[in-house]
Amino acid sequence: MTILAQLSDLHLSDEDPAPTRALREAVSALLALTRPPDAVVLTGDLADHGRPAEYALLRTELTRLPMPVHPLPGNHDDAGALLAAFPEVKAANYAVTVAGVRLLCCDSTVPGQSGGELSDPDWLDAALAEEPDTPAVVAMHHPPYAIGVGWIDRMGHAHPERLAAVIARHPQVVRVIAGHVHAGSVRGFAGTVATTCPSAYRQLHVDPGGGPALTDAAAGFALHLIDDGDAVTHFRPVGETSEPV
Repeated sequence: MTILAQLSDLHLSDEDPAPTRALREAVSALLALTRPPDAVVLTGDLADHGRPAEYALLRTELTRLPMPVHPLPGNHDDAGALLAAFPEVKAANYAVTVAGVRLLCCDSTVPGQSGGELSDPDWLDAALAEEPDTPAVVAMHHPPYAIGVGWIDRMGHAHPERLAAVIARHPQVVRVIAGHVHAGSVRGFAGTVATTCPSAYRQLHVDPGGGPALTDAAAGFALHLIDDGDAVTHFRPVGETSEPV
């Protein structure tokens, strides 16, 4: 079984220490797992202002993690500054192998806009075609579906049908994972399952009839467990404790 942890919407700031404290708690929660993840994917809005100092702070905080970490940009990020801080990431769209699972990190950002769309469907199609028999997870910042909350969906993923057409051609895709909405959600998509991840900092109030608001819900992360060509996703709050039963 492969375990892929997902942290999203960190919003690290060189002005406000609160997001950094939240990230430290999230990292501690990952380190406390009985079986550590095989890798961690960061699905965007890693910095609040996209400043180099914020990405330097991110790299420092991530040194506690012994497993590989794979970042991708969100609408708050500066993709160039992010890539400069992570020189091992050669491009905004890239693929890696995590314990027998293919992770495809996709750039869905549009400069100057809160919403986004898949930047290079042809790259994703070709990358998936390279290993048709290997289970795959496709990651991006903007979820390719409406979550039913108007003010969030208005800054959502434009033309999700372009992504759906690619995913439908590659049945080895066991998950499409995203962030952006600061809440966990699940939806069927193009013959597979798509999810969004809670924020590792602050959660948005997901009220179908409501306006923009934050909640006092705990920060969280997602664990994607991939085994024998199938997957299950767990949403975990940061700060959760356990005891034997």
